[in-house]
Amino acid sequence: MTGPAQPYRVGLTGSIASGKSTVAKRLKDRGIPVIDLDKVGHEVLRRRHEAFEPVVAEFGESILGPDGEIDRKKLGAVVFHDPVSRERLNRIMHPKIRAEEARRVLAMAEDGVKAVVTEAALLIETGQKERFDCFVVVGCDPVVQVARLMKRDGSTVEEAKSRIDAQLSFEQKKAEADWVIDTSGLKEHTFAETDRLAEEILRRAEEKAKKAVAE
Repeated sequence: MTGPAQPYRVGLTGSIASGKSTVAKRLKDRGIPVIDLDKVGHEVLRRRHEAFEPVVAEFGESILGPDGEIDRKKLGAVVFHDPVSRERLNRIMHPKIRAEEARRVLAMAEDGVKAVVTEAALLIETGQKERFDCFVVVGCDPVVQVARLMKRDGSTVEEAKSRIDAQLSFEQKKAEADWVIDTSGLKEHTFAETDRLAEEILRRAEEKAKKAVAE
């Protein structure tokens, strides 16, 4: 007995303040489910969830807040400037996040969902591109990106540039893309481009579903 047909899988990525969340929300509004891996990571860190005990065992109870939950700021202070500690955290977190993502995709497949988007900032950097049927990169002009980040976080020009420079640039990420959405212009333009993407995703998903039935 075979399981449900695998949905058409879309990877959606973009650097900080690139407009990725805007595109993801528009895709949701067009009826395509989106799994935000950053949010999944927050969830699996909570008490009685998969990563809580392994992370506390690895980094100690000093990372806990007054409520007994992992304080992500305290954890971040431990790993941010220490590549070895960050790698230790990633070894715990990545399998837990991927397992939860797979569980959600399976549940959607069982409900007949034909297309699922996975949204995350570091899909290219963590070597995950190849597991998707279609890979979408969102980005914008660097000047626009700096201005957005300053407005969003109240950071200085230097702080914004430093955070942006720590990630792959839009040009570097575009080289990995099957589909690119440039959000430098008006939001209406971004919406129109995203709507075009949604139509294509749904068309390809329907084709994949029909092919699976035929096989």
